[in-house]
Amino acid sequence: MNEEFSIFNIFTMLGGLAFFLYGMNVMSTGLEKLTGGKLEVALKKMTSTKIMSILLGMVVTIAIQSSSAMTVMLVGFVNSGLMQLEETIAVCFGSNIGTTFTAWILCLGEVNGSAESGAAGFLLKCLDPEAFSPLIALVGIIMIMACKKNKKKDIGRILVGFAVLMTGMTLMKDSVAPLTASEDFRRLLTAFENPILGVLVGAAFTGIIQSSAGSIAILMAFSTGGGLTYGMALPIIMGCNIGTCVTALLSTFGVSKDAKRVAWIHIIIKIIGTMVLLPIIVILQKTGIMGFMDKPVGLIGISAMHTIFNIATTVMFLPFTRQLVWLARIVVPDGKGEPEEEKRTVTGLDIRLLKTPSVAVAACRTATIEMADITRETIVSALGLLVSKYDEKVAADVIEKEDIIDEYEDKINGYLVKLAKSSVTGADSRSVSKMMHCVGNFERISDHAVNLIESAQEMYEKGISFSPECVKEITVISEAITENINKAFDSYVLNNLTLAHKVEPLEEVVDNLSTELKNRHIRRLQNDECTVELGYIFQDILTNLERISDHCSNIAGCLIETDEKTNIHAYLHDVKENDETFRNEYRAYSESYFLKLGVVDSNK
Repeated sequence: MNEEFSIFNIFTMLGGLAFFLYGMNVMSTGLEKLTGGKLEVALKKMTSTKIMSILLGMVVTIAIQSSSAMTVMLVGFVNSGLMQLEETIAVCFGSNIGTTFTAWILCLGEVNGSAESGAAGFLLKCLDPEAFSPLIALVGIIMIMACKKNKKKDIGRILVGFAVLMTGMTLMKDSVAPLTASEDFRRLLTAFENPILGVLVGAAFTGIIQSSAGSIAILMAFSTGGGLTYGMALPIIMGCNIGTCVTALLSTFGVSKDAKRVAWIHIIIKIIGTMVLLPIIVILQKTGIMGFMDKPVGLIGISAMHTIFNIATTVMFLPFTRQLVWLARIVVPDGKGEPEEEKRTVTGLDIRLLKTPSVAVAACRTATIEMADITRETIVSALGLLVSKYDEKVAADVIEKEDIIDEYEDKINGYLVKLAKSSVTGADSRSVSKMMHCVGNFERISDHAVNLIESAQEMYEKGISFSPECVKEITVISEAITENINKAFDSYVLNNLTLAHKVEPLEEVVDNLSTELKNRHIRRLQNDECTVELGYIFQDILTNLERISDHCSNIAGCLIETDEKTNIHAYLHDVKENDETFRNEYRAYSESYFLKLGVVDSNK
């Protein structure tokens, strides 16, 4: 090649790197959105076997195309309390192996290099990503422009991202092609015969661009000239594996000690792995046992060394996970006089998870479910206190839980606001919408629980109590409220629309029960069977119970409106007027609860 290497070749190489990294980012975002967080969320439900954890770490990393993002995600999980430090180690091993997948895609082009003419040559040519990436880009653009469903658009973005990535790789290879004829460049390469220098250069460059895939891609581009040997490339590859830990390290500011240790375990694995394996390989090379290390390396050779290094470190450290934790605790000590862990964000809502929106959505849903469970416990305790002996501990527990629920609402709503600004899939967008509506209803139900406690406390302090007939009435309507709470909350937690549809008929029964009890109360007042003071308390209790049932209806209605894409007001009007199933369920609930009162529902 007669073309001389110039400053413009450097510009082209940097531009190619920019295309490569941008394509990686587009692919990663598209793949992450396409999975909808299912693979990442599975990390929180790891099995106890290390092999399964390794496999899952590989799959997730291949899916999101970034071991750095994988480690940052694990830092977030540990910081938020969703995972324990020990559970992340095997996942890190799998992530290290999974990140080599990109290099194997890039080396497909070398298969075509040995292709012969004829049908065999054509088939091998079809395996070359550079040959078919323009067609993939065209298909991707058509899908983005023509498809209406977000999933198909995401697939289109993945295809375009891959094509851009391959374009960047081609630009980098073409830009360094003139170096093959440069004696100065060949002399420069001899400096990399020093393995320590190779490790340092690989680590520094990868740390700067924060992408081991990008560094490996540039190394592959340089290898096309034939001047790079296995012995030169291997230390650089090891350095690239160390440098990719920088992203995880940068994500550990302001996190718990264990979260910091996740990143440091990642670094320790790479550094000790290099310190152990590199001297062994250099000795074997010098003794002639591994003579091929002096031969030129190609794309497949680089990919193979990248994969073998990460598999070797996994095999080396897998039996010593406890020792890795011990080393991490030495590097990041607890500190004298300090608590072992800094204060965690409520229910695992770590801002680092926002980098992978689908994971953030799942973490937020987990927090919302926890909030729902606490709210359910709170209201059930409050209802129980209305018809039983007043218990100061139960009352204090309800008030304490209401404060916790308030904190949940503040944290979840703040997190959802940040999350809403991210690019989320249609399914995740619906989940965010449901959370925004339901969180407020959970909090307001807990407020009503406190109101009920205050009514019970007022009667206790004044030494007054309801008549047995009144206690029976409150017991009946409380049972109906409890059933509706369970249906509404379970419909959200289980994402069960069948349960959601059962809430409104029971809510109608609760309203009618409340009306009946108010009428009975008026008759008692007229007959001097109840004091005005108790009457006010009774009215307050009924009002709070009605409001609780209304919020149950709001929760179920939000699920129906969001998932069935219907206007809730039109839906409610239609089912109450025309839906036989609704009327049958209403009659069944009405007969059950009004029978306990010894009357017939006049609205049935």
